[in-house]
Amino acid sequence: MARYPEPMGQLVEQFTKMPGIGPKSAQRLAFYILQSSKNDVKDLIDALEETKNKVGYCSVCFNVTVHDPCEVCSGNHRDNSQICVVALSQDLIAVEKTREYNGLYHVLGGVISPLDGVGPENLRIKELLKRLNNVKEVILALNPTVEGEATVIYLMKLLKPLELKITRIAYGLPVGSDMDYADEVTLTKSFEGRREVK
Repeated sequence: MARYPEPMGQLVEQFTKMPGIGPKSAQRLAFYILQSSKNDVKDLIDALEETKNKVGYCSVCFNVTVHDPCEVCSGNHRDNSQICVVALSQDLIAVEKTREYNGLYHVLGGVISPLDGVGPENLRIKELLKRLNNVKEVILALNPTVEGEATVIYLMKLLKPLELKITRIAYGLPVGSDMDYADEVTLTKSFEGRREVK
């Protein structure tokens, strides 16, 4: 039975560790690397190293950034009375693309998912609560999945006693989808149609 040469097998194995990459996709990526020029491979290696060495998390909102605090948190043109809570940095970027929201953000770092071993203590919920002093509205912009809903319910229990306006983005997003795959128009409509959570 034919096998990959050992270095290529290791490359396929490394690719399969990435989210959303199965064995077939990993194999395609490995062959793509093999067929690429040495310069293209070097550029990829440089980009990986540069990202790993220079990109970190904002100490305020936990978005990915090169500078701390990030440009959203350090910008003086943002509405400090609103915080949009998202699961991941990809969601923040998706919302920013709409150009409809001008407040602050808080990146939880995921959603509650007991099957994956992720509980509330694994998310940046304590950090969110510390940021709410001058905030009037908290917008919950979490994916409409079972895990997203569980996270919203948990956050609501914590936020309700604080007497803040709590809203959710409207369900212009298909149930079970991720925000970073949604187009700008759908996300814009979701923000326009957000409602207060009672």
